[in-house]
Amino acid sequence: FMRGLTKLLTFLLLRVEASGLENFPSHGPALIVFNHLGDADAVLMMGMLPLKSPAEGMGKIELYDHWLVGPVFRAYGIIWVHRGQPDRKALRAALEGLSEGRLITLAPEGRQSLIGGLEEGNAGAAFLALKSGVPIVPIGMTGTENSNIYGHLKRWRRAPVTLKVGKPFSLPE
Repeated sequence: FMRGLTKLLTFLLLRVEASGLENFPSHGPALIVFNHLGDADAVLMMGMLPLKSPAEGMGKIELYDHWLVGPVFRAYGIIWVHRGQPDRKALRAALEGLSEGRLITLAPEGRQSLIGGLEEGNAGAAFLALKSGVPIVPIGMTGTENSNIYGHLKRWRRAPVTLKVGKPFSLPE
């Protein structure tokens, strides 16, 4: 259901230019890392990526009680993260998912960008990649900033966005 809904929202609300989709793995395990610019990031990725099985996302615990996304994320099975501290429970859940061959998505910055671009990441993504030994699939998006998306929606226009999937790589031990 979520996959169909995000495909519909992507088609209706966004004008997408995608590249590198052939780099996306057909199955896990893999760690999917992306720059987090706005609310549309998850919708864009879920609507455009060639997922054969659902990817599990990591999300901030503050969204758990949000009136709209809280119920959706809880139903989807988000791995909830307490930001600003080492969250062993979230790390264990992500490592367990990777060991079971699943795709795990996260924004290494740990939040939406405050500057509208890539910021310094936290150590969580690197820790998961090193500990699990799985490949990292980098995804870069532009145009998903809230001001762009909601500004276009107010004018009944589709917002131009880009999604680029890089080649998977592994971190050296």
